[in-house]
Amino acid sequence: MLPASIQITGELLSAAEVQDICESLKEEGVRLLSVRGCQLSDRDFAHVCRSVAESRSLAQLNLNLGVVSSINRTRHLADALKTNRSLQTLFLHGSPLLDAGLVTLNPALSTHPNLVCLDLGDCMLGDEALRLICGMLPPDGAKSGLRELTLSANPGISSKGWARLSIAVAHSSQLRVLNLDYNPLGDQIAGMLAVAVASSRTLEVLDLEGTGLTNQAAQVFLDMVENYPTSLRVLVLSENDISPELQQQICDLLSEGDDDDEREAPPLHPGRASCSALLPIRDKYQPPAWLTHSNSRPQVVLLTSGVGESLLAETEM
Repeated sequence: MLPASIQITGELLSAAEVQDICESLKEEGVRLLSVRGCQLSDRDFAHVCRSVAESRSLAQLNLNLGVVSSINRTRHLADALKTNRSLQTLFLHGSPLLDAGLVTLNPALSTHPNLVCLDLGDCMLGDEALRLICGMLPPDGAKSGLRELTLSANPGISSKGWARLSIAVAHSSQLRVLNLDYNPLGDQIAGMLAVAVASSRTLEVLDLEGTGLTNQAAQVFLDMVENYPTSLRVLVLSENDISPELQQQICDLLSEGDDDDEREAPPLHPGRASCSALLPIRDKYQPPAWLTHSNSRPQVVLLTSGVGESLLAETEM
């Protein structure tokens, strides 16, 4: 039997509908549950969490766009994650977690045996939350950690926090995809990230769309990909004040490296170049007011790892 998926977007869910969802989760055939942007009572949310805890088949859970709307719901989710052992991907994009919410979730997230993909974009996080997230990127030789991390649109994180993340990325033994789009990073933080990318043996995708970069940061990345071996295959620099020529140079160099890799191993997406327009399955943050649009153009669009393309591709945008 093919794995089942439950996908509902932006609906007001009745108690009867929630009961149907929970009954389906008990049947152990559901691999994907998405209630993105849905409204449901606190009691029904707790009911869903109990069913998630008991599920042995659920691989992907999408609670994007405000479903986890209070610290009480965060606690219910944390309790579910402590018991669940099957989940591989968790989307919480657009949830007002704050640092306190990450403190609540961290014990369950950091000890979950199979979680490899985590979306915490637009969750109003700060430096304390980022410190905990860095603990989910263990250094070489330590326990397994996240393979994909999204931290889009968390402007409360300071340069100190991003420096801490850069160090964690440099030494992570697992991370393949890092999405930092629509954070006000600037050239200095981008320089730190370039050093992290050069040090990482696993990072393949870095999304820096709309992060306040200029040609100065792009030149650093160009020097890196031109002169040093790197695992990086996709670098997103659109919506920055970077010349199209510099973006194209970087893209061409990454494509050359990708061609070399393809001679040795099958690509992540057969038949697609790293600069092709791939539809992201995560929620892309809308540009905030501080972002100044430039003459840049997108060269690459996020590709996603995680629980497997066949399953992830089912998620609704």
